[in-house]
This record gives sequence, structure tokens and C-alpha cells, in this order.
Amino acid sequence: MASGSSSSFSRSRSRSIPSSPPLVKCFHDEIAPLRTVKFDGPTRGKRFYGCPYWPRTCGYFKWADEVDEVKELQFMLFEKDTAISELQYEKECLEESVKKLKENNSKLEDDVNELALENAVKFESMESVKADKKLVFAMLLSWIFFCCCVVD
Repeated sequence: MASGSSSSFSRSRSRSIPSSPPLVKCFHDEIAPLRTVKFDGPTRGKRFYGCPYWPRTCGYFKWADEVDEVKELQFMLFEKDTAISELQYEKECLEESVKKLKENNSKLEDDVNELALENAVKFESMESVKADKKLVFAMLLSWIFFCCCVVD
């Protein structure tokens, strides 16, 4: 029973494999041709991808049955790179917002300091007016006292 299900799985899997091999690139960023092992040994007849500049190769080698895994990993890497790019863009936007907020904060601090200075000047002016009023009141009392003394 188990062997029947695995054979149906392998049949359905073989139908999903495209008739043309996937494009695989070597370390030169050139399309690596699909080749077959022709030497006698345990891998004879096995298919592989290799550098197109063989025998002066970049060292790229991948068995054909491993390419699907590589493509899947490359896609996952692409998704991760996309997510990183999106996060970097979001970070740049947030940094720009922070920069604008800091500039706004600096302007507000300058405005507060200016208002504090204006209030200090007004307070000092009010204190001097208050002192002048006290002086005028003291002079008025002294005139009243003088008038009372002279009249008696």
C-alpha cells in the first residue's frame, strides 16, 4: 500500500517537472549547460550543471536533481532581500520623520526660550513700576505728614 502511494507520488511529480531544464547560472553569471557524466563509475549517466568554460572553470558544479532545492533557496533569499529592502526603506522614512521632529522640537525650544526672555523683561519692568509706585506713595505720605506737622 505504501509503495503504491509513493509510486503515484513519483508519477505526479514527474508530470510536474517541466520538459525544459531550468536555467542555472555559474559563478561567471553565465548559463551553465546541463551535462551527463560519461565516465564509468557509480555516477555514470547522472546529469549535472557545470561552468560553460570547462576545462577552465569557475568551479561551479551542481547535480541536476539538486537544482530545484537551489531554486527554492534562491527564491527564499530573494524574498528575504525584498523584506530587508522594504525595512530599510521604512527605516529611512522613520529617520526622516525623526529628523523633521527634531527640527520642529528645536524651533519650539527656541520659541519657548524667546518667550521666557520676553517674560523676564516684562517681569523686570513690572517690578520697577511697582517700586516707582511705592516711591510715589512714600513721597505722598511724607507730604501729607509734612503738611500735618506744619498746620499744627
